[in-house]
Amino acid sequence: MRFQNLARHPDIGCNSYLLEFGSTRFVLDSGSHPKHTGKSTLPLFEELEYDSVDAILLSHPHLDHIGSLPRLMKQQPNATVCMTEETRQFGGALLHNSVNVMKAQRKELNEPSYPLYSHREVEDAEKTWYTRRVGERFSLGESDRVECEFFQAGHVLGAVGIQMKWEGRTIFYTGDVHFEDQTMTKGAEFPEGDVDTLIIETTRGDNIRPEDYAREAEKQRLGSVIDETLRRGGSVLIPVFAFGKTQELLLMLHELFDEGHLPYTPVHIGGLSTRMTTITDSFSDHPGRHHRGYKLLDEFPGLEVLPRGRSEPEYQRGHIYALSSGMMSENTVSHRFSRHILSNPANAMLFVGFAEESTPGGRILEAGQGGRVRMNSDSDHESPILCDVHKFDFSGHSPREQIADYAVSRNPKTVILVHGDPPAKSWFYNNLRERLPHSRIVVPKPGQSVDL
Repeated sequence: MRFQNLARHPDIGCNSYLLEFGSTRFVLDSGSHPKHTGKSTLPLFEELEYDSVDAILLSHPHLDHIGSLPRLMKQQPNATVCMTEETRQFGGALLHNSVNVMKAQRKELNEPSYPLYSHREVEDAEKTWYTRRVGERFSLGESDRVECEFFQAGHVLGAVGIQMKWEGRTIFYTGDVHFEDQTMTKGAEFPEGDVDTLIIETTRGDNIRPEDYAREAEKQRLGSVIDETLRRGGSVLIPVFAFGKTQELLLMLHELFDEGHLPYTPVHIGGLSTRMTTITDSFSDHPGRHHRGYKLLDEFPGLEVLPRGRSEPEYQRGHIYALSSGMMSENTVSHRFSRHILSNPANAMLFVGFAEESTPGGRILEAGQGGRVRMNSDSDHESPILCDVHKFDFSGHSPREQIADYAVSRNPKTVILVHGDPPAKSWFYNNLRERLPHSRIVVPKPGQSVDL
């Protein structure tokens, strides 16, 4: 058996990994990198011979795990592509949106290679995807058959860890995992017992979560900040990712309204968030979610959906705006709408997810209220930040200690650390090397192969 890291860069992005089981070859995930452009966003697909892969398995539909799938499928035309039904639906919509974004960036970034794939290629790809449920065992490969099984990962709806067994040996890939319940998704339910190779995410390895952290208390703090803002006549902008975080936030607000912690208030969403919420509502009875049967678009009181063709909602006092993108990237709804929020001290801007420091959202968090921020990369103008700025921890990734504990509990012969910045991987490496003295702990470089 052999593992090869196909991620082109040593951080989070364009996640993709090759596994060889004798003559059978799998690729786990096929992401694109959000910090790079053009072909640099792609994994190291040039390391793969044409039509040499038997199967492509997807853990979940975030673009850093699925964003290059049409390119990989074009290079591997006979590979079986397998995922959950949720990932199929969310992933298709996100890939179509990615085509639109790349078409716009072709001019904005002067990137002639964009788009890297077309709507037609996404449509053709979708027709060949097949799905398997959590807990359903299936086999892939020709002469060397590999038994596979998906396990609920708790990260977003439909996200899975993937277990593979071949000739008495077992490999488990966590994908992105959250062991605790979120407002929408139930926590991960991963297998137990000894394992030969464990491939684990390390996203929060450089993040120390306070010992007294409680998600419910964080939700109540969110409600208190919103309530204070509304009482002084302000409005709230909450930049959110269209898939996952938008629906999670809406359910938190639903709970805060129902519990009486917040007065019923109009909440605005729009664009891709509406499409993702529509798909989420189609899985309202999914066994891996809370609030089963509750459909956000039909039942959420005061939900205002941005009409098709409108670039942003109208600003109104005393409203909540849950707008994408979560990092306030340029030319997104949250970026455009921010001009209404930043200049008014009665308003508040609340971040409920990750915002990379080089993005407008990251720069606002760094400067804080009273600071100044450059919102556009092509301008030196700095806008004053007069509104309140707050950060909340509703991460969809488990804290580092929980993932490390899980790794130790599996007693693996080999642990491969992926999906993390170098400092995050370093924490996991040092922690697990001490706690698993008889295990091999590997931090694979881009392109590096590891015999298993």
